[in-house]
Amino acid sequence: MEITMVCHRPEGLDQLEALTNFSKKELQVLYRGFKNECPSGVVNEDTFKQIYAQFFPHGDASTYAHYLFNAFDTAHSGSIKFEDFVTALSILLRGSITEKLQWTFNLYDINRDGYINKEVEMTDIVRAIYDMMGKYTYPVLKNDAPKQHVEAFFQKMDKNRDGVVTLDEFIYSCQ
Repeated sequence: MEITMVCHRPEGLDQLEALTNFSKKELQVLYRGFKNECPSGVVNEDTFKQIYAQFFPHGDASTYAHYLFNAFDTAHSGSIKFEDFVTALSILLRGSITEKLQWTFNLYDINRDGYINKEVEMTDIVRAIYDMMGKYTYPVLKNDAPKQHVEAFFQKMDKNRDGVVTLDEFIYSCQ
């Protein structure tokens, strides 16, 4: 029995070079690494989690990797193509401060409603970050540390005290 694999080929290098802040040479190197990890040309969420977990061997990176995967998967297709990966990487590594903050806001805005709320989104993200860092951090973290971080975040970011942080509040506070 033969197993066929659907492979994805990325857009042309010229087009990707125009869309990103990478040179053709850099795109070729990135593509080789991407294809090495994902021969089909796309990454599903499980594979993404496995790759990401390697960077955090002492913690559980699965929840944070889920949120990160969703931020990379802008088409909400359930997979990340090379174009998605390299576009996000371009913003994160070489984008303007505003572009980086917009991308980060979208990562935190889990339900995509244009706001970061305290109870669900920010609490879930912070808890996922603490889980990813693991139990063996130094200094040892207190159990209420995630809650304290969320409170501090909202004290700083929620300028009009309406219980949510907008993109404008987020960018203003971070800058």
